[in-house]
Formats: sequence, structure tokens, C-alpha cells
Amino acid sequence: MALAGVLLAVPIVVLLWVPHYAKIEPRLFGFPFFFWYQFLWVFLCSGMTYAAFRLTLSARGKTTHKVGEDR
Repeated sequence: MALAGVLLAVPIVVLLWVPHYAKIEPRLFGFPFFFWYQFLWVFLCSGMTYAAFRLTLSARGKTTHKVGEDR
């Protein structure tokens, strides 16, 4: 469960650390670093959130969630 918490905290900490990515270079397809770095984190954050979800399910001993199932 602690790993799931770390996976959820990493994007928050990284994106709140603005001086790390508040720059123009390097450019990617003409986009400044500031913009494409944040856009990259959309996908990374989605993957980390899904991984945290799967870790939480496996820690609880469940592999799928069924609609209408009592907890």
C-alpha cells in the first residue's frame, strides 16, 4: 500500500516543483520544454494512477471489481 501512495505522490511533487521545468529549452517539435513536459506528465500520471489502483486491488486480495458486489 505504501508503494501505491508513492505512485500517487510523485506526480504531485514533481509538478509542484516549477523551477525544475520552467524553461524553454530543449524544444520538442517546436514546443518549449515547459509545455511538452507537462503534457508528458498527463500520460505518466495516468499510468501511475492505474498502477496504484492495481496495487491496491491486489493488496486487498481482489483482481477485478464487479458491479453490485458488496465490500
